[in-house]
Amino acid sequence: MTDQAVDPDGARLLREDADEGRFLGRTRELKELRADIERAGLDTLSGRKAPRARVLLIAGRPGSGRTALAGELVRQVAGRYPDGVLRVRLGEPDGTRVPVARAARELLDALDAPAPAGAGEDELGEALRAALADRRALLLLDDAADAEQVDALLPDNPDCLAVVVSSGPLTGIADVRPCTLGGLDTKSAVEVLSRYTGSVRVTVDPRAAERLAEQCQGQPAALALAGGWLAARPKAAVADLAKQLHTDPGRGTVVGRVLGLVHDSLPASAARALRLLSLAPAGLVDPHTAASLAGCSVEAARGVLDDFAAHGLLHPAGPSPEQFEVPCCLHPLLRALAEAHERPAELQLARARMLERTVRLLQSCRAITETDSPQAREKLLGMPRALRFSGPRAAADWLRLRRPALLASARLAVADGELDTLARRLMSQLVRAMVAHFGTQAAASDLYDLHGLVLDVAERRDLPRERAAALLNLGDLDARTGRTTDALGRYRAALDAGREANDPYAAGRAMESVGGAHLELDDYDRAADWFGRALTERLARGEREDAARLYGRIGVAHTYAGRYGEALRNWRAAVAGHRKNGDIAAQARALSELARVQEYAGRFDESLRTCREAVEWARRAEDGRLQAALHLRLADSFEHLGDPASAALHRDTAERMLAEEAADEDVEPEHDANACEIRSTPAAD
Repeated sequence: MTDQAVDPDGARLLREDADEGRFLGRTRELKELRADIERAGLDTLSGRKAPRARVLLIAGRPGSGRTALAGELVRQVAGRYPDGVLRVRLGEPDGTRVPVARAARELLDALDAPAPAGAGEDELGEALRAALADRRALLLLDDAADAEQVDALLPDNPDCLAVVVSSGPLTGIADVRPCTLGGLDTKSAVEVLSRYTGSVRVTVDPRAAERLAEQCQGQPAALALAGGWLAARPKAAVADLAKQLHTDPGRGTVVGRVLGLVHDSLPASAARALRLLSLAPAGLVDPHTAASLAGCSVEAARGVLDDFAAHGLLHPAGPSPEQFEVPCCLHPLLRALAEAHERPAELQLARARMLERTVRLLQSCRAITETDSPQAREKLLGMPRALRFSGPRAAADWLRLRRPALLASARLAVADGELDTLARRLMSQLVRAMVAHFGTQAAASDLYDLHGLVLDVAERRDLPRERAAALLNLGDLDARTGRTTDALGRYRAALDAGREANDPYAAGRAMESVGGAHLELDDYDRAADWFGRALTERLARGEREDAARLYGRIGVAHTYAGRYGEALRNWRAAVAGHRKNGDIAAQARALSELARVQEYAGRFDESLRTCREAVEWARRAEDGRLQAALHLRLADSFEHLGDPASAALHRDTAERMLAEEAADEDVEPEHDANACEIRSTPAAD
């Protein structure tokens, strides 16, 4: 097997400097695959330019070493593809087909290409093809379920190459180069065993080693498990294991028989921990996951995982030495063992413990960013030391590394249907942690999926308040990506849910959002009407700050409609409201917009006076950018009034202030703490 570096965002980049000596056998298959790359395709033979990337198929059963062969092939030819080597899994460990949209998004993220939140399969596929149109890249699509899944991800670029790993043929994709795997040759199979047992035990009884390799049918997964069993028993001879497999062949695949032998030989606690790894989300496990599943300490779980990895039961996954992956060929076998040895209630309890531990880790991950909050510090210090992070950087690294497993945890918790309370807490904390560390914009795609899951639970449990919150959040993300009509439908549904829940905040927020969607759709009359409805609600509840802001939004709608008289009236009301509230910065901005409308209405003298007043309030608010913008507006006003000297003076002042702002500005990532909030989560979370 080749070493791999895992991108924590999902798509994986293969290391080109992997140790060549790590891979064994498959010389003939590698030679044929490399020859297939060089061989002309059907389009080239017919005189046509190939319209799409070439596809090489490596077909074989799980455990046959198909992924390792694909990785070795990619390592050998990666130098021909200067734009990188991308890998994405198209199947979950339990055999579930990964949606094309999710796989395309992971590839786009690895390419640093824009992927709009909530975009559909077709849009993301088109974006992926556009991103790869001018690149010479190599795609490794692992564990593909069918041809349609692969076809949707293929670039329309013959300079790219796609290496696909699957269990069977890809009927429907033209000019596929298949390579079907059997077992390893005897020499390579024996060498796999010797890597675990050492060369001496194989040398003293080479016939037994060959017999054991034959009993394992040359399957790399079975050989690794057999080698691990022997490594754990230094005094056992190779012939002892061969004899056990011969006298007790059991049922099922050879990998299943060897795994059953390994499982039965483990201590009871370790065997139970191994079985419960089938519950690990996305097949990814770390000491916290293992400890919560098995109900043991983190230190004990860390030792157990290291032992499992040393004996071929787990594979390293990612840059962290503490994260492992359950091999896909073992996942269904471990699940069957868990169902045979554990009662359903015990499996549900283990799953609940894992989700509860994840919630607490996410709470700690978010709390470490709230350095100015005494309550957050006190809460953080009250957590067990094993759940605390050393600092914000360590928390962000953990969140990035565990992202696939965390998102899979949310999906599995919602699909379970019996753990909805835990699922709601998990999604709430995951949203907050992502916003705190990555920002709303950077995490938009994941947030969209999470809010969709929140909506599923809210509808299943008939929770109108949470349904309103999820619909508002999804509507906001739709609006940001230009799907305004979809956003409008979400906002209207959120308004109905808010009224059903008797939640004035959600209802008022939905009304304002409906108005904003109509404004974006250039329906200014409906926009002003909905803003007016929201204003009435705010005034009735005495929410003066929001009321002042809504006066401004109504003014914007009337301005766009050309009704400057109504616009001026509402902007004056906004100025008065902000003045009463003592919000100097908001008052300066409202005066700035009032001056703009006065200018549109041809009242240049009034605009000049209002603009000067706005400059003074902006100066008091220490808003340098607003002051610069107002000086530019003053310059425009003086030009309209025929005073170019004054206009030039204000323009110079604006340019100087903007230059000073740019020099002093310390850019921080945008973390909108109020965005995408799941409001119905208990305050204790």
